Amino acid sequence: MNAPARIHWAEQRFGPETTHWLPRNPESALDHIPGEDGLPIVGNTLEQLRNYPEFTRRMVAKYGRVYRNNSFGGRNVALHGPEANELVMFDREKIFSSEQGWGPVLNLLFPRGLMLMDFDKHRADRKILSVAFKPEPMRHYAEALNEGIAQRVAEWSGKTFKFYPAIKELTLDLAATSFLGIPLGPEADKVNKAFVDMVQASIGVVRVPMPFTAMRRGVKGRAYLVEYFSAMVPERREGAGEDIFSQICRARDEEGRFLSVDAIVDHMNFLMMAAHDTITSSITTLVWQLGQHPEWQDRLREEMLAVAPAGEGVGHNSLGELEMTEWAFKEALRLVPPVPSFPRRALKDFEFGGYRIPAGTSVGVSPAFTHMMEEHWPQPEKFDPMRFSPEVARGRHKYAWVPFGGGAHMCLGLHFAYMQAKIFFHHVVTTHRIVVEDGYAPEWQILPIPRPRDGLKVRFEPL
Repeated sequence: MNAPARIHWAEQRFGPETTHWLPRNPESALDHIPGEDGLPIVGNTLEQLRNYPEFTRRMVAKYGRVYRNNSFGGRNVALHGPEANELVMFDREKIFSSEQGWGPVLNLLFPRGLMLMDFDKHRADRKILSVAFKPEPMRHYAEALNEGIAQRVAEWSGKTFKFYPAIKELTLDLAATSFLGIPLGPEADKVNKAFVDMVQASIGVVRVPMPFTAMRRGVKGRAYLVEYFSAMVPERREGAGEDIFSQICRARDEEGRFLSVDAIVDHMNFLMMAAHDTITSSITTLVWQLGQHPEWQDRLREEMLAVAPAGEGVGHNSLGELEMTEWAFKEALRLVPPVPSFPRRALKDFEFGGYRIPAGTSVGVSPAFTHMMEEHWPQPEKFDPMRFSPEVARGRHKYAWVPFGGGAHMCLGLHFAYMQAKIFFHHVVTTHRIVVEDGYAPEWQILPIPRPRDGLKVRFEPL
């Protein structure tokens, strides 16, 4: 009788394609690094979820910019500052795995997405996917964005409403048209619901698809989208659609081969997830900041009207002229980065901050902390888009501002994000004044992706 095969810990939890993941280190492997383990079982997870920035500041003040933490299932090491960001994100020595860093959170629902790939495989698939973000397709996306945003802003005109759920719905609808090329309606609604269920499941406490759990809804959402996308690939390959899905279906590798249907499905699921939640968070942050600083609305409006008339939107070829608008968006990304921390897994031993950190260690860097370091950002709590003017930005550490990551894993869709934000704010600011009540200060939930807990109450007053 044959002995049963030994099941690798990663395979058991995250699927058979993860057998190459490094095994967990014994807890004692990080005893030499200062830090704390927190409560039994949950560690410091609840404190981090409650107030991630405050938790990070407390830990850095007590232990320094390298410390041991215990959260989200085990011990890990947090590294802070631009030098840590550069080490981990630029990764000259190929020490850090993004796949094994993000995998425990995303692999159950978004397996084999671009962020869950490393090194040669990541580079090859990223090159194929990049065809969807070249200038000609981007011009087409700009037209679709202008049309969809103009219609929705008109519906919001003169109303006081909760901005976050409203912009989340809009970005999902825009993703359905720009990413998938499907018209708004029942079909798009069903696709959007599946994506929302998957995203909610990816951050759920229960990690198995038990009945009535977010994970069960997420697994069902993924099953629906896998079937939906798979059936459409042959048709999109033969067609001439300009949406991102069609572009990726027709893309070929260096040997002239199409991506497999399974690969296309996995990439589309991941791109949709990565795009809509982060841009929703970032646009919400800038709406909040502009509501608090009406003088900046006036400055941006003057720039915008010099580029295109009020309410007409801005074409792809004119986006580069909205320089100050881009600075304001970058400042919003600094104040509230849409991805507050980036996880990785060390594939080799390495040294940083005077400590030797062993292979197999879960490692994290924190844009949210770095973006508030006073030595790089004087008066860091202040909203000041001029920080990103060339004369002020000159000489700043390249990795002091990293909302889109860095190195090989720099966000593939960052230019799409800039485009969507500029088009959105041109439609809003040239036709309305963003108003918030005096003294209004919404509480923000930072993890996993920042959002105002009350939805952010604003009013769009027509000019």
